[in-house]
Amino acid sequence: MNLVILEEADFVGEQRVVLGGRRAAHIGRVLKAQVGDHLRVGRLNGDLGSGVIVELSSFRVVLEVDLNRSPPLPLSVGLLLALPRPKVLKRVLAAVVTMGVKEIFLFNSWRVEKSYWQSPWLGAEKLREVSLLALEQAGDTRLPEISLQPRFRPFVEDQVPLLAQDRDAWLLHPQSGPGLPEVSGMLPALVAVGPEGGFIPFEVEMLIAAGFKVVSLGSRILRVEQAVPAILGRFLL
Repeated sequence: MNLVILEEADFVGEQRVVLGGRRAAHIGRVLKAQVGDHLRVGRLNGDLGSGVIVELSSFRVVLEVDLNRSPPLPLSVGLLLALPRPKVLKRVLAAVVTMGVKEIFLFNSWRVEKSYWQSPWLGAEKLREVSLLALEQAGDTRLPEISLQPRFRPFVEDQVPLLAQDRDAWLLHPQSGPGLPEVSGMLPALVAVGPEGGFIPFEVEMLIAAGFKVVSLGSRILRVEQAVPAILGRFLL
């Protein structure tokens, strides 16, 4: 936990918060903090700062906080991700949120198993849980917006062209197209990553019609959990 995230319900005063549960246990058992110690804290979807421990027990931590600086700038990249296997989804989402992506669309494609859409990890509370842990790792406070799109064609025909307007849109497709050109995390972009095995030709054609350009990361065929950080890492530099 590189950052203690404070939610609205934690505040009992303008600058005083009371923490319990997992966060209190982590502060005491893992961080081995003591009364008087300072911790990095941040208000969910708000500012960062520091908090001094004024009370500490095995189940409760009371902090006086001073929130005085903005969180890191988000990565100006939207991600369209064909829904991966549930075990992979958790890992990929954690990486994506840690890297600063705030706009995530999980969508269907031909090679996505129908059963994936029944995963409990698509529930709002589970997605929020993964996102909060990733924000703690990154030292960030801003939750991403995660949109579920279980119907490929309506999503690509009706929404994707609007998403792709006024920004570079890159379709990552294995062993197809040129390499990704030089990019910047400060310029708006949209990236689409397919399922294991890639998009089928029909889907590639529809995404191109919606405004995407096909690019490749090279001759090696990567798994989804490898390809997503690899392409997003280009925008972090």
